Amino acid sequence: MKKYILGGALLLATPLLTLAQVYDICVYGGTSAGVIAAYTAKKAGKSVLLIEPSKHLGGLSAGGLGQTDIGNKYAITGIARAFYRKIGQHYGKFEQWTFEPHVAENLFKSYVKEAGIVVWYEHRLLAVNKKQGVIQEIAVESSNKVGTRKLVKAKMYIDCTYEGDLMAKAGVSYIVGREANSQYNETWNGVQLLDKHQFPDGIDPYKIPNDPSSGLLWGISTDALAPNGTGDKLVQAYNFRLCLTNNPNNRIPITRPARYDSTKYELLLRQIAIEKPTHINWGVMHIADMPNSKTDINNKGGLSTDMIGANHNYAEADYETRKKIIQDHEDYTKGFLYFVGHDARVPNHLRQQMLEWGYPKDEYLDNDHFSHQLYIREARRLVGEYVMTQHNCEGREVVQDGIGLAAYTMDSHNCQRILVKNPKTGKLEVKNEGDVQVGGFPPYPISYRSLVPKKAECQNLLVPVCLSASHIAYGSIRMEPVFMALAQASAVAATMGIDNKKAVQEINISQLQRTLRINPLMDGSQAEILLDNDVTPQNISTQGSWQKITTGGKYAASQLINTPKTKDVAGVRFTPDIPQKATYDIYLYNPNPTGGGGNPGAEADQTKAAKTLIRIKAGSKVTEEEIISQNQINDWIKLGSFVLERGADNFVEITNLKADGIVVADAVLFVPR
Repeated sequence: MKKYILGGALLLATPLLTLAQVYDICVYGGTSAGVIAAYTAKKAGKSVLLIEPSKHLGGLSAGGLGQTDIGNKYAITGIARAFYRKIGQHYGKFEQWTFEPHVAENLFKSYVKEAGIVVWYEHRLLAVNKKQGVIQEIAVESSNKVGTRKLVKAKMYIDCTYEGDLMAKAGVSYIVGREANSQYNETWNGVQLLDKHQFPDGIDPYKIPNDPSSGLLWGISTDALAPNGTGDKLVQAYNFRLCLTNNPNNRIPITRPARYDSTKYELLLRQIAIEKPTHINWGVMHIADMPNSKTDINNKGGLSTDMIGANHNYAEADYETRKKIIQDHEDYTKGFLYFVGHDARVPNHLRQQMLEWGYPKDEYLDNDHFSHQLYIREARRLVGEYVMTQHNCEGREVVQDGIGLAAYTMDSHNCQRILVKNPKTGKLEVKNEGDVQVGGFPPYPISYRSLVPKKAECQNLLVPVCLSASHIAYGSIRMEPVFMALAQASAVAATMGIDNKKAVQEINISQLQRTLRINPLMDGSQAEILLDNDVTPQNISTQGSWQKITTGGKYAASQLINTPKTKDVAGVRFTPDIPQKATYDIYLYNPNPTGGGGNPGAEADQTKAAKTLIRIKAGSKVTEEEIISQNQINDWIKLGSFVLERGADNFVEITNLKADGIVVADAVLFVPR
């Protein structure tokens, strides 16, 4: 129950004397992380206030990013994983990672409603009052500057914004931009001129080709290219993740926007002239299919939906400047879509393909059917008790205080569009700089210390989104489901700090890790049991010839395969430790031995067995089941529901009996009902 007290020093900054509203935990930012943090804290029995500057919850997850960036689904745990299970229920599946924006936003709203969380929509941070390293209270105002300012006094604060506004006003250390490689002894930080999302050679930069006096085309910077690995203040490009539809009954045509400027897309024409794409998908943008004939469209190529160079002032800008930057991105994006579909200089086949798409009538109803959330890929980053770096991503440095996992490629979009001299011709050409895509590593732990400021700077603040990481490590961590998992850990830590009257830097990490492990849904329910050849080798035994491979769509770090070349009978047995008698739904993970991980639905490897024989022992009864191995690739296949008792010799065994191709064995999941 909230209380009211007179505000302190912040009253000097407000026009009227106000009463501070008192909560245990204040979460600033209603992103996906913010909702999960608030939900977790409320489930832990704390009074919670969630403050969101806009009218919407869910951030980018409800703003068009329906093609969830996962890397490896093993990394996603707790309430975050339950979120994608609930998405799956909506679409009639066990688990789903692709979804429509309104489905996600409605789910976030349901979390808030279920937990009874107080939400202040359209309120933004004005000031922070901190004394002796402790935030005493914060002041917020209406995002539309309507009404009186409000004061909030909480014991703990969690900054879940993409911008890090609360941590900045709290006066903690942070960075904007890219560190030099030399700072943390990295190799992929700083300036990187590489080949991804790049212009082909031969793109002339001038309005009139070969005429420097005509001036540069729009979007090209005159800054000189710095040496590889150099640090700077540049920020990777933002864009909108676009939900369009090709369903004529739900489609609104893409019309000429109010501030349309075709000169912004001149480089696209020159790119098309050289590359000659046959389709807009992968030719001028990346179109990922979403349910119900919708899309999640992302950047692809030299000039696409990323507005390179237009966001460098965003992180530390005031609210009005940010509003203008967001509007500039919206104008650019709507103009880009219109240009591709209507400019006569675009090849006809590309224009016709673009005209198949339009804005969906049933999305973003209060924003003219266009996304309300700009993709803030990176803004401020905390410099906290510990800085995650490339060494953590690649496993050369492994923290012991891990409270979540990351698994995505070290990924940075381009930061600038510049002039580079072609060594063959000596002419200046257009190139993008900053795109990095380096992966190949398994899931790795994220340090709790990377979520908290240095103790001398602030003792009651946690930062799960703008966490403490180098630019290139942040590029791997900065995924929506990871933010949700880190937010849950932050909320549990905040609760522990309140209960034990400890600073966030002083809580018992082992206790935090244990709580996340045994009470992952924060409702006291029995945790599901995951058996995997990497995670629980003590529960897995093999017979015959099995090869461990680290490629393909594996769960965790590797998968086991048996090839037809081996003539022996082979099997992998998964034996769970059942804590109590219950009915369990049993699922088998079905990886592709050669294809990538992430979202399910990848094309199956045709060398994989068409069917796989599974033996299941529940109590004294053994049943056999054949699964179709070519279906549900990189996804869970339900084997059925079984009553399992503690101490019984229960198992699931994957065999190569009757197999006509490669048999894979990776993970088995036991979900108590």
